[in-house]
Amino acid sequence: MNRTTAGAPVQRSPVGGSQAPSPLSRDFHRLWGAYSVSHLGSAVGAGALPLVAILLLDSSTLQISLLAVISGLASAVIVLPLGPWIEFRRKRPVMIGADLLRCAALTSVPIAAALGALTYEQLCVVAVVQTAGTIVFSAASGAHLKHLVTVDQRVTANSRFETSQWTANSLGSPIGGVLVSWLGATASITVDAASFLMSALGIRRLRSPEPPPPTRQPAPSRGREAIEGWRHILHHPGLRALFVNAIIFGGAITASTPIIAVFMLRDLHLAPWQYGLALGLPCLGGILGSLTAGPLTTRYGLRRVLLTTGVARTLWMGFIPLAPPGTPGLIIITLADTLLLFMAGTFNPTFAAYRMNHTSEHCLSRVLTAWSITSKLTQPIVIAAAGILAAATGPRTALTATAALTLTSAAFLPWKTTPNSPPAANPPSGRRLPGRRSSSGSTRLPTAVTATATTPRENAE
Repeated sequence: MNRTTAGAPVQRSPVGGSQAPSPLSRDFHRLWGAYSVSHLGSAVGAGALPLVAILLLDSSTLQISLLAVISGLASAVIVLPLGPWIEFRRKRPVMIGADLLRCAALTSVPIAAALGALTYEQLCVVAVVQTAGTIVFSAASGAHLKHLVTVDQRVTANSRFETSQWTANSLGSPIGGVLVSWLGATASITVDAASFLMSALGIRRLRSPEPPPPTRQPAPSRGREAIEGWRHILHHPGLRALFVNAIIFGGAITASTPIIAVFMLRDLHLAPWQYGLALGLPCLGGILGSLTAGPLTTRYGLRRVLLTTGVARTLWMGFIPLAPPGTPGLIIITLADTLLLFMAGTFNPTFAAYRMNHTSEHCLSRVLTAWSITSKLTQPIVIAAAGILAAATGPRTALTATAALTLTSAAFLPWKTTPNSPPAANPPSGRRLPGRRSSSGSTRLPTAVTATATTPRENAE
């Protein structure tokens, strides 16, 4: 038996992964419920800010694009120095604060719209606050989760959040569309704001005491302390490989999404309802994949599942540019996306557990922050490059290029065996606290709450 930093017992699964994980705690299930409500609200409100900018402010195409760019770049600049601040503070108040901040920012939109005072500049501020709050919440909750569950529970815990995410994404868009049609452009934003308030209240209900944060060590400079997350990633062979893998695969998937919309609606002459079907039905693959992550890891071991699904998720994009017009093309695209999301749904929880196992609690928040900031900065570049290629050569060529990029990402998996997870420190008091665990949120960055319109397949990255 080993111990987490909080002193909770940790049982390591045997190498073969044959031992079933122990049941998750009641506080975990409370938190899982809070996360599920929050993510459903975020899925309902996905793309709501650009929609409001179009319908209420008559914003131009350039302004809509700038809304996404500003939210990503500005939030990255804001959050960068906050990494150490999150690391050395109790995580639960940070999570509640991030939820309340996002709730307040989103609530200001329908209020301003009702008063006739809504402006484009306000939407930009709300988008920045929303995106920055998401990064902060994810960094705090990911570090907190490490203390909530034992090592053998980590894949199962992450798969629960993954299942909630795919389920919310499959239900949220239709609900959001109905709300906007019946109640107006700001209706889905109101639901999203309420979901953050409910999440904060749910986290507040957790009963187990939160462990103390890591002790802050003297640092040569604030700047070096802020970039410690990247330093840890780049000095760890397995995390470094997965970091590059995430940049390549995530960039390719995100860049392909708008091109697929053009390809299906214009080149394949599919109806909008068929496009919606191809967008929503593959979410079932993500749900099934997340449900199999725990049992597969228990049977075959985390490393084997991580590598197998990491390769398998790259194989299906190549079928999409081969799709012919009409119903056969719809079937091919839907099957390819379903298989892609199934593998991604299995890969994501094992990846989250691997990153948690190989990162010390003294820099986990900064590692998660660095991961999120890098995605925010690199993905727009890949999207722009793919868009230029599509304009110059056509959607099929651009989709072929993104498919090749996803295949390339398989080379950047942790093929070489890395050392075991960092040794956990004893609790500061030197006492063991059996049965007392802290609580946390999901390590997954909920992409549906960014300022841009997102689709379920983008959660595969």
